[in-house]
Amino acid sequence: MNVHELPLVAFTILAQMSVGSFVVLGVIHLFGIRKHGHGAVDKLSDPALYAIGPAMVLGLIASIFHLGSPMNALNTINHLGSSWLSREIFFGSAFACMGAVFAVVQWRRWLTPLLRQILAGATALVGLVLVYSMSMVYMLPTVPAWNHWATPVTFFTTTFLLGALAVGAALVIVYTYRQRTTATAGSTDAVATETGTGASGGVDVATAVVVEAENETRASTNALLRSSLRMIAAASIVLLGIEFVVLPTYALDLATGNANAQASAATLMTAGGAVLLTRLILVFLGAGLLGFFLYRSAARGHQRHLVYLATSAFVLVFASETIGRILFYSSFDRIGI
Repeated sequence: MNVHELPLVAFTILAQMSVGSFVVLGVIHLFGIRKHGHGAVDKLSDPALYAIGPAMVLGLIASIFHLGSPMNALNTINHLGSSWLSREIFFGSAFACMGAVFAVVQWRRWLTPLLRQILAGATALVGLVLVYSMSMVYMLPTVPAWNHWATPVTFFTTTFLLGALAVGAALVIVYTYRQRTTATAGSTDAVATETGTGASGGVDVATAVVVEAENETRASTNALLRSSLRMIAAASIVLLGIEFVVLPTYALDLATGNANAQASAATLMTAGGAVLLTRLILVFLGAGLLGFFLYRSAARGHQRHLVYLATSAFVLVFASETIGRILFYSSFDRIGI
């Protein structure tokens, strides 16, 4: 693959992961609030929300370097009515801006919960339109390897697979960090109480109420984490199944197509055969095998294993999807000049 395409690999992967993460967090919010309340949901998910913006911005910055001159970025939105590229840049910028606004509103707790949910829903919708626009950029009749139904399907599969596992890793890392911080603070308070250095020399009624409320919130947060991880693990296994159906079908279509399609198939399965096999192994290990163990550990409450399973699954799948996107650009073979 021409290294000139590497910025597009970074942009598409990071943008799709950002959209998927935002949508998955929205689903967790929607179902988690009903059972666990706003406090537990916000405490667990807000740090993951704040990480989406920087990832999206990095993707947009990477896309600028694909242009001959970065200043040309200002001209990309001049043809919204006729160009999918213009729409891609427009909706990418809109998603980044709306996501940033929502993050600030959520952080400061401005507006009512209902209005914040409406803003989040509109932002998620813009993000999904961005992914669709991104896929339509490559639906070129002169490039058989790209002008295929598998292009939008794989783009959306990457969106939700990477987004779900990124959220899973973020949630478990945040939860583990807060558990350790709370444990350290609790030990300090216990020592202070036992040595008589507390404010009242003992545990009064108000302190007991606060401790009980904190314990309830901690229990709700733990239950929300485990249910979210089960949902994420199950979704990753389903999405893995979709990839394992789409990729062989796509390769077979190329191999039985015209000369240009066959040339693209040869690039994927001959010149890049070992690379393609590596991609499939990585996504199977991350989304399939580790996804299965993540589901079991979350269901059984094996807290110690969750951070390793969730982060390892994300890293493996991120590597696999990046390789897949590199292969996508490497398959370029145009009809005519």
